[in-house]
Amino acid sequence: MADNANTSGETVNDLSDLKEIAGDAPAADAAEIAQNASTQPGAPLREQELDAQGRAYATGRRKDATARVWLKPGTGKVTINGRDQEVYFARPTLRLIIDQPFTITDRQGQYDVVATVKGGGLSGQAGAVKHGISQALTKYEPELRGVVKAAGFLTRDSRVVERKKYGRAKARRSFQFSKR
Repeated sequence: MADNANTSGETVNDLSDLKEIAGDAPAADAAEIAQNASTQPGAPLREQELDAQGRAYATGRRKDATARVWLKPGTGKVTINGRDQEVYFARPTLRLIIDQPFTITDRQGQYDVVATVKGGGLSGQAGAVKHGISQALTKYEPELRGVVKAAGFLTRDSRVVERKKYGRAKARRSFQFSKR
């Protein structure tokens, strides 16, 4: 068996030997990271992503719906497929879903949203717009990412309708049994 020796010529036979050779390297690395963070106070880990018009763009998905969302500073107007949110999403619960990212970050009425949604039903489309707004909000203000992520709005809800199987009435339901 080969001799366990490091580059400086010391032999390692036990974990305690390794501890002596390595020293307190992890503590030194942590101190260096903290020192670098203190030289740049308030610097976000990510940077702002904007297009030529100063808007943040993101795609949101839920069930079979896909929403393309553009976010820019404004008065809080939400336009979906060229129509106002009150017209497109008539149910108050759907409008509440769309406003959740702004509510959790205390940004109600500060951003205008323009979204185009395709596929799915109204509930899936509302979820897709919410996902898109959350993504775009974190691109416009990267420091909000922790709050939005903790609320679970950045995670795509991957639940979809189960497909129908052959020999079945629906995905799992069997045809009615007939004895005769």
